[in-house]
Amino acid sequence: MKFGFFMMPLHLPTENPSLAFERDIDLINYAEGLGFDEFFVGEHHSAAWETIPSPEMFLAKAAATAKRIRLGTSVINQPFHHPFHVAERLAFLDHLTRGRVLLGVGPSALPPDIKLFNIPFADLRPMMNESIDIIMKLLESPDPICYDGKFWKLKDMALQLRSYQQPRLPLAIATGGSKNALELAGKYNMWLFSASHRTPPPGSLPLEEQWAAVEESAARHKIVVSRENWRIATYVHLAETREQAWEDVQEGAHRDVHEYFMTIGGKTGYEAYKDQPDEEITAGAVADTRAWIIGTPDDAIAKIEEFNKRGGGIGGILQTTHEWMPQATYKNSLELFARYVIPHFRGHTMDLKQEWERTKAANKAGVLPGVNAKPPQDSPSLDDHKSNVFVSR
Repeated sequence: MKFGFFMMPLHLPTENPSLAFERDIDLINYAEGLGFDEFFVGEHHSAAWETIPSPEMFLAKAAATAKRIRLGTSVINQPFHHPFHVAERLAFLDHLTRGRVLLGVGPSALPPDIKLFNIPFADLRPMMNESIDIIMKLLESPDPICYDGKFWKLKDMALQLRSYQQPRLPLAIATGGSKNALELAGKYNMWLFSASHRTPPPGSLPLEEQWAAVEESAARHKIVVSRENWRIATYVHLAETREQAWEDVQEGAHRDVHEYFMTIGGKTGYEAYKDQPDEEITAGAVADTRAWIIGTPDDAIAKIEEFNKRGGGIGGILQTTHEWMPQATYKNSLELFARYVIPHFRGHTMDLKQEWERTKAANKAGVLPGVNAKPPQDSPSLDDHKSNVFVSR
């Protein structure tokens, strides 16, 4: 299982943006040092809280110091760009990173951005679909392509340099369970970034049904897809106790939900039921509705195993980044995740746990030399041996 991050990012509009960007870069390097696998960054242009307009530029800087971790977009909003430019820039970034890039795409889910670009809402998904088709052809074809679409028309266009990864760099699509996104994921063998919501948006499929829809689409297009490329994205915060974890997140999570998300998009997705009073939409209630992971490392392990069971097998977890608390507290959460959660799913502590159980059993059985056994009269004891060692130093 892989572990990574889904960064919007989200910063208060009252703080120094340059320092916030540096903090985001530092987080990528910190995550790499802890052994995380992936870091994906979003694109936004308005509303003042989500402040990276060009994730590929941001990731190019991050790649100068983060040398191992996979980097990608989550997501580039296809309706805002000519597909040739998207394919060319990401292929270029793939070379700069020696093949670590993933292109995450979407139609745009930020209402102020959609208003800014003045694109009819009904056109967003068709534009994305057409753009993905063009990008795939550009990345895969060594020859110029022609495309006569509703939104874009290409005549004899080719990338002078295709991606470092062959036959092409991977693409991903983010979704709350949209049937259109699941169809595209299967058709083009795309990675799937699924929201963790317990109840999907209207017209969308629940987590339990999403991969089957991807496989059905893939079968129709004679494509083989792998669950290893399926990620579940959710908020995560860990502490030494469950009580401490909740104390850490209460104020910041409530602020982000009520001051930002409910301002730009209303209460849909945060309500437990229609017209739920604002005062009932607490951090705890939203965490339950959206299946956040708040608690101890053991709680995280249990929640991820639940996701794995609900989905019938997933490929990884993406932590949605946040700034609900001081950086030292947030980094402690990431360290706890890296120390205890990741190795549990990788099997890296299995041998150690087994060896410790064998050692305890040997102690209990009295078969450890010099332990719980009276030595012969003329033999040195273990304590004598330890004393001689200390004396010799």
